[in-house]
Amino acid sequence: MSIASRSATNQNIFQKMGDLRFEQTISHQCGVTMNDSVEARAIAEFMGKKPNVTVTYQPALIRIDGEGKLIFKMDEISDILGKEMTAEIFEVNTSTHYGRMVRIDDNTVTLFGNMDEVFEYIE
Repeated sequence: MSIASRSATNQNIFQKMGDLRFEQTISHQCGVTMNDSVEARAIAEFMGKKPNVTVTYQPALIRIDGEGKLIFKMDEISDILGKEMTAEIFEVNTSTHYGRMVRIDDNTVTLFGNMDEVFEYIE
């Protein structure tokens, strides 16, 4: 499946300013923005198969957004890439994120949209 057709199947999170509606609610969303690269495309394709994950392809970047939390497992990403992905390399590939990013262990980076879930990992 080409990127053009794959991106057409994913919901675009970006809206025109006139279409935005502001509410006094908490969304519990989280996500990362990655520069478009071989690694980012592989991560996006893998994460896009998970429930409650939206992948948006832009000309120079890829957004991966989730509801509640996003769990990035380095061994799973390494299998897809065919080369080692470490938490450090993952964070370098991530140009920005929103939500609370927690490195659970050497294999797992989790983004939390629900801040109440983060307290378990704060010392």
